[in-house]
Amino acid sequence: MPRLRQVPRAEVTAPAVLKLYDQLFGDRDPVAEPGTATGTRGDWWTVFANSPDVLVHAARGFALYRDPARKLDPVLRELAQTRAGWARGSQFVFSQHCKSLRGLGVSEARIAAVPDWTVSDAFDGRERAVLAYADALVLDGGRVSDGVFVALKAFLDDEQILELTYITCLYEMHAVMSRALRLEFDDRPEPVIEVAAPKSFAARDFMDTER
Repeated sequence: MPRLRQVPRAEVTAPAVLKLYDQLFGDRDPVAEPGTATGTRGDWWTVFANSPDVLVHAARGFALYRDPARKLDPVLRELAQTRAGWARGSQFVFSQHCKSLRGLGVSEARIAAVPDWTVSDAFDGRERAVLAYADALVLDGGRVSDGVFVALKAFLDDEQILELTYITCLYEMHAVMSRALRLEFDDRPEPVIEVAAPKSFAARDFMDTER
């Protein structure tokens, strides 16, 4: 379950939040009857509803990046968002944007290659520049080498690069928040834990062979 309280439909007072609930869940209470069309529980929305202004602001961000006024190719946008989800370890963001790539007609083979893009021949030069830039934003905290940026500028103009940067960083934020709050597909146990030793193992340096 999420680490924060979910807001039931009956407690929603902000008209903008109620409109979002209507769009996503119809007339049901998403806390009592969870589920969305994409197969998620929908608790990203019900947790963000704890702060109506934050939820509305986030929803406007989604509308912004899908606006027809954007200059960036939607496939490039989704490649970067999907890679951001993978790189930040968010199963939710990665999974949702795999679906978005599929909706844009990207092949299953190319979607499956996103985690291994550096050794894959599934992407052209423009896509590889975008994926390299996404890695620099997410994995290197914005430390983008001159070589990566030169490669990116060979394919995209300044407005497109700004859109790519903003949208990719926006989705890194969503990946981080989803993991921190255990939302949707990121509600899963910590994978890195100690594996217990056999009962016969003494509490000592395990490389000490003299004992």
